Amino acid sequence: GTPSPCDYEVGRLGNSQDARAGGTHEGAHRHVGVGRAALVTVKALSVSRQTRHFPQHLQDGGGEKKEHGKTSGPRMTKTFLKDHCKQYKLYSTPCLNDTLYLHFKGFASIENLEEYTGLKCLWLESNGLQQIDNLDAQVDLRCLFLQQNLIRKLENLEPLKSLCTLNVSNNYIQTIENISCLPQLTTLQIAHNKLEGIGDIEHLIQCLSISVLDLSHNLLTDPGILAVLEAMPELRVLNLMGNEVVKKIPNYRKTLIVRLKQLTFLDDRPVFPKDKACAEAWARGGIEEERKEAEQWNTRERRKIQEGLDALAMIRNKAQEKQHMKMDVQRGWRVQYSYKSICTFFHLSKGLKKN
Repeated sequence: GTPSPCDYEVGRLGNSQDARAGGTHEGAHRHVGVGRAALVTVKALSVSRQTRHFPQHLQDGGGEKKEHGKTSGPRMTKTFLKDHCKQYKLYSTPCLNDTLYLHFKGFASIENLEEYTGLKCLWLESNGLQQIDNLDAQVDLRCLFLQQNLIRKLENLEPLKSLCTLNVSNNYIQTIENISCLPQLTTLQIAHNKLEGIGDIEHLIQCLSISVLDLSHNLLTDPGILAVLEAMPELRVLNLMGNEVVKKIPNYRKTLIVRLKQLTFLDDRPVFPKDKACAEAWARGGIEEERKEAEQWNTRERRKIQEGLDALAMIRNKAQEKQHMKMDVQRGWRVQYSYKSICTFFHLSKGLKKN
């Protein structure tokens, strides 16, 4: 291959030392020793020259640090957080920030957020987080987004008494737990996790304020989970798509609408009053009763449509009558004005003839 600058430097130093040694056997040994020393020296100089012109964070591998001989990923250091706030034009005083966008950063842990006491919304999506911790100072936090991480357990959420929305979708959580301590939690998104049986979600019975629940694309198979969902008094929005249990509940949509009285949205579409009435009729008397109820709703809807059309026609007729009256008034005024003009002209003409 092409000789490097280090090879040229080693050869030059080796030749000069060899010349001093007079070409003897002893000189040959000195040549080898001096050459090795020169190689180490030149390589050190070369590295120092290469790194001297790069910022420290690039020399450290883009923020990665070596601990105990192992390379760790990017860390949520105080310096990083300060630079991040500056980059996104946030407040330089940590406690004044109400939102932090720390998603897609590759963090393995949450740390150094003690000074950010004013946070209302914290984005930690798509990192490498394995644990929920170090959020003791975020007592006013309203929204916490932890989707697409490596979290296996819901924990350390006790200080977040004001939390309203928690998103932990696309993780490895096997059990819903430790969230009954969140009295204001209304939205829980825990799709694409490892929930399987009733025991994995029965903690939801203690979460009385949850109104939006996304359990889609888990491993739920037991129809008995309906008992848990029935015990949630505020449940309005539910998503169970992608679970095997959907196939195991006969007349799935009607059954859930009947048993979960407060539902307004199920899976991918709303629950309209007509849907609820027809489902309840089906529960009372089967398909025939459901058909009669649907026909009654259709009749009422057609009547409402017709009443609306009649009201529009009445408004149109009144507007036309008003327009005709206005035109008649204008026409009469024009006739009267024309008559007066003729009389005035006649009198003027008669006066001119006398003169």
